[in-house]
Order: sequence, then C-alpha cells, then structure tokens
Amino acid sequence: MGSVRMAAAAGAVIWAAATAAAATRTTVLPVSATVAAACTVSAAPLAFGAYTPGAGALRATTRLRVACARGTAFRVALGAGSNPGATFAQRLLENGAASLQYNLYTNAARSVIWGDGSAATRTVARRGRGPARPISIAVYGLLPDNTFNRSAPAGTYRDTIVVTVTY
Repeated sequence: MGSVRMAAAAGAVIWAAATAAAATRTTVLPVSATVAAACTVSAAPLAFGAYTPGAGALRATTRLRVACARGTAFRVALGAGSNPGATFAQRLLENGAASLQYNLYTNAARSVIWGDGSAATRTVARRGRGPARPISIAVYGLLPDNTFNRSAPAGTYRDTIVVTVTY
C-alpha cells in the first residue's frame, strides 16, 4: 500500500511539474458568411382568350413570382414586346403580318402602363422575403375593342415580354 501511495505522489509531482512548465497562447478565429442579394423570377402566361371583334374589350390577369434574399430591394420592369413596331404605349400581338393591340398595367384599373420606367411607364418595387417566400405580383392586361383590333383576321396572336428584375 505504501508503494501505491508513493507512486501516486510521484505522479502528482510529475503532473504538477509538467503543468507548471506548459505555456499557452490564444487567438481568435474569425468566421463569416455573406448572404448574396440574389433573386429569381418566374411568370405564368397571360391569355386573353377568344376575342370577338365588336363584343368588347378583353381583360386578363397573370402573376409574376419573385423570390429574393430577405430585405433585398428589387424592381420589376417589363419590355415592350418582341413584335416589330411594339412600344410601351402600344404593345402588339402578332399573327404573321396581322396584329392586335394590347397593353400591360401595374394596377387593376389598367391606368398605369408597366414598362421600364421611361416614357410615362412605371415599374414595380418590392423587398424580398427570402427564397422560400416568393412575392406574387399581378400583371393586368387589356386588349381593347378598338377599330384597329376589329379589323384583325381570325387566328392565334402571340407576343413575348421580357421580365427584368433589378436588385
């Protein structure tokens, strides 16, 4: 039993000596991450349906879905369209050489033309809520029952609008 006590005491002395001789230094380890101000956008088609000349204007609504990092300010602009002669003031659906006039608006009253912010058009601005919570933004379309559209021949008319999200 005496040898056990002696061994324990010797171990304690060695440990104490080793601890007394050890030195320590500290530093900090910086850790960081950056959340990118990224956005995605998708668009559902806008379909006016069947237009009967002289029977009245057609109204249609679709939605854009924009998902941006939370707090990211963004602005949505719409192009004038892909058909020759289209402008923000008068977009055109085309079927060969024939056209139908229409336009896209930021409001349900269809009084504010949605464009790129130039020439009396407006864009739509929002703040992101995170990629899992996209923001749904309505696009309001109007195909007027005007003299120009009443002269259009039967057929399917199309256009393509570029949606641009700036953030």
